[in-house]
Amino acid sequence: MTNFLDSRDAEAMQRATGCLRGWRREHRGLKVAVVYGPVSAEDQLYHSKCPVEQRSVTALCEALEEIGARWKVLDPCEAEFIEELAGYDVALSNLHGPYGEDGRLQGLLDYLRVPYCGSGVAASAVSADKVLCKRVMETLAVPTPEWRVWSYGPVDWRGRPVMVKPPFGGSSVGMTLVHDAEALPTALTDASGEEGDPVLIEDYIPGVPLTVGLLELPDGNVVIFPPLATEATEADFYDADTKLDIDSRNAVIVTPAELEPSVNEEIAVHAMTLWDGLGLRGSARVDFVLSQDGRPFVLEVNTTPGMSRASNFVVAAALIGFAHTDIVLAMLHEALARQPYDVPLPAPAFASSTSTREAVVSP
Repeated sequence: MTNFLDSRDAEAMQRATGCLRGWRREHRGLKVAVVYGPVSAEDQLYHSKCPVEQRSVTALCEALEEIGARWKVLDPCEAEFIEELAGYDVALSNLHGPYGEDGRLQGLLDYLRVPYCGSGVAASAVSADKVLCKRVMETLAVPTPEWRVWSYGPVDWRGRPVMVKPPFGGSSVGMTLVHDAEALPTALTDASGEEGDPVLIEDYIPGVPLTVGLLELPDGNVVIFPPLATEATEADFYDADTKLDIDSRNAVIVTPAELEPSVNEEIAVHAMTLWDGLGLRGSARVDFVLSQDGRPFVLEVNTTPGMSRASNFVVAAALIGFAHTDIVLAMLHEALARQPYDVPLPAPAFASSTSTREAVVSP
């Protein structure tokens, strides 16, 4: 079982940051592949609308520069991506949603024998699938709002507001808060997308959205960040536009959550249960809602937390003395300290820069 640290232990936090900064001096020149590109709908949205200076990838590259790493941004949409990826010491992914956060990239990296930051194939796949993750939460006795799955056909309106969610992806892309029966069919169609995926219908619980980050440290211990409370000032909920905040309107207020000690402890227990139960590694963020009667419910688990300078994960880490570069160092350390994936498979060989798929479709 994982040993979890109390973030209020200032001495332990200072030891951790000191260890990370010492490790940094020994690993200058590390070759880091920063994986980023407009693959999923979520990443396409950020790539097309988010100013470069506000992107996580910009902050990550600045941190790597400060660390002294040799880094390059590799775009999975480029033909030479896989061949180039195989030449790096470690991969740091900034992909979200399908293909980047759902185990597929992780499986590729395992095959290429390239260490990578964050959770492995199974934990990534289950966490990214909202329906599967709900089932795991119930198995682990972690409280989550009542839910059901819609796969086309008639659907009953049960007389109370619901959140309609696509089964994959994050940043609230494709989500709708539905208040009445008339709005439900359109929300379901929008969430199912072009692929006609099943849709998660989740009871809406009015309350305070909370988010809790977890970070694995060099000694194998995991620190739980103080919970943050988020308040959307111009929307019904913390939707995609609010999270993106393209115009810097400050349409969301993020503050340290003021919670009763018993509630804070309950939230920490649920976060720890999910970390071990899902087999998470490196870093993660667990999103909650605190109901109006003071009960915390888990909404989602994010295995690739946003890493912009103003992201919730980075803001929470700063509350306990971790700079942005400290987080990146912890992620890199965990990736390189992990037991390597080693099975009797041939080393990948790259005979040509022209992909098989291109060769097939070429005239």
